[in-house]
Amino acid sequence: MSSQGAKILIVDDEPQIRRFLRSGLGTQGYQTVEAEDAASALQQAAREAPELIILDLGLPDRDGLAVIEKIRETSMVPIIVLSVRNDERGKVLALEHGADDYVVKPFGMAELVARVKTALRHRFQSQGVPSIFRLEHLSVDMIHRIVTRDEMRVELSPKEYEVLSLLVTHAGKVLTHGHILRTVWGPAHGDDIQYLRGYVRQLRQKLECDPAQPKIILTEPGVGYRLGMPD
Repeated sequence: MSSQGAKILIVDDEPQIRRFLRSGLGTQGYQTVEAEDAASALQQAAREAPELIILDLGLPDRDGLAVIEKIRETSMVPIIVLSVRNDERGKVLALEHGADDYVVKPFGMAELVARVKTALRHRFQSQGVPSIFRLEHLSVDMIHRIVTRDEMRVELSPKEYEVLSLLVTHAGKVLTHGHILRTVWGPAHGDDIQYLRGYVRQLRQKLECDPAQPKIILTEPGVGYRLGMPD
């Protein structure tokens, strides 16, 4: 995988576990952000909008189950629980509170990466997004974050990919400038339309056969952008 991997929030109070996860997930191309307690986990989840959360249940300031409940009030982001509790009741409680999967410590990185890929795949399927999206000469592998044009790999920056994947997720639907800016960059950039136009211009240069006559990323004048739908 390339650096275009999904953003994963790691929540664990043990620095060595966070380092292990950061290193292992990083070699697989995933982006990571970290939190060491429940309060910072909720802040990071709201600010960073991760596509998956790896959550230790034994946090110093609040039980991990309460964190799951709070996140589930506003988001269906996949949550993989890490815990030393290797009992069926503990697993059932985590899943009943809204976790998607449960991994017992100690664990191997290969096992965890497999669980991460499965959780991301289920996320896209539940949204009705195909794991591989194709339009014109463009192909977007939503699981592995691979973009190809005429079967040739296209390298996108992380933010370019986030804009593209947001459009793919809502293919055919008009997304306003503000919605794209707030989703990809956060509330502070909600009105910076020229900033977004620069990224769309770069994407068209990389993805369109004729950037001046785009067929993939379409402009809705004065409103925003939409991705064309496959035939």
